[in-house]
Amino acid sequence: MDTQFYNKIIRNFLNPIIELIDNPEVNEIMINGHDDIWNEINGQIKKTDYKFKSEDDLFSAVNNIAQFVGKQINPKKPIMEARLPDGSRVHAILPPCSRKGICLAIRKFSKEALTIKKLIGFNALNQDMNGFLKVCINIRKNIIVSGGTSSGKTSLLNAISNFIPNNERIIVIEDSSELQLQQDHLVLLETKEPDRHGKDGVSIRDLLSSTLRLTPNRIVIGELRGPEAFDLLQAMNTGHNGSMGTLHANSPMDGLARFETLTLLAGVPLSLDAIRRQIASSVNIIIQTSRYSDGTRKISNISEVLPLDKDGNYHVKDIFVFNQKEIDNKGKVIGSFEATGYQPTFYEIGDKK
Repeated sequence: MDTQFYNKIIRNFLNPIIELIDNPEVNEIMINGHDDIWNEINGQIKKTDYKFKSEDDLFSAVNNIAQFVGKQINPKKPIMEARLPDGSRVHAILPPCSRKGICLAIRKFSKEALTIKKLIGFNALNQDMNGFLKVCINIRKNIIVSGGTSSGKTSLLNAISNFIPNNERIIVIEDSSELQLQQDHLVLLETKEPDRHGKDGVSIRDLLSSTLRLTPNRIVIGELRGPEAFDLLQAMNTGHNGSMGTLHANSPMDGLARFETLTLLAGVPLSLDAIRRQIASSVNIIIQTSRYSDGTRKISNISEVLPLDKDGNYHVKDIFVFNQKEIDNKGKVIGSFEATGYQPTFYEIGDKK
């Protein structure tokens, strides 16, 4: 990418908010019209005094970003998703779809990856949970990280992925590159959007299909959003143990239901019961991430997925949970990580490792 062009042109159009872009403490910039600009710092969202001179100036910024990344945004195509050269993600929506003016969100990319050590320091999990997840990855359990928007799914996946042994061939598939694995043998794949005629796009499903022919030891998918869930399920069922991915859901049970829904989008001629049984036998661990009222992000559950119950429903058992006890007078969430006492079915395997 021509970062020099970006610095001279794009940053010039974004000059009204350049201080927010350059501030390392700002995680996200949210623009709801040219004079209504908010930012997120340490999980807290606050309105700023920054503003563009007019909607035209804001549109010029959005349009130049679109041109820079080879996309279009106009009244006929009023929604754009893009990635800046520094890795930051941009999402824009034009009026009349956005009623208050141009809506622009910039989620900044952290140049320094969040490690497990740092996440423990932020109280996102504790040492016992860390040790358990390390064992799960070493014994090649299939793991899904489930959570709501901006709950820390990708950061957690990035951190635990680094438990994968360095001598393994890891294929990473993402819509936009965010994961920062440190192993030596990495194959990094990224989707490609269709051209303006709707042709020549490359989806996660396309990449996953190719991945199975590239002899991977592990498959890591940044986010499951569609029918590629079925292909990952087949990979998990055909010897690609230790695979990982994220999806949007509010609880471990919801995560399994979401996985099921995405699998059904593939239109495969399998009964619902057959799909559920495959999911229950393939997904071993669900890690639930949550964003709390004080803006902090934590692992709220680490759960084992068990075989379906006698009624054909999903069955999960919590191994670790975060127990929220109170909110202090400063709005801080007070609680503790607790082991439930449940012993996972693969405990003896992990103990031998």
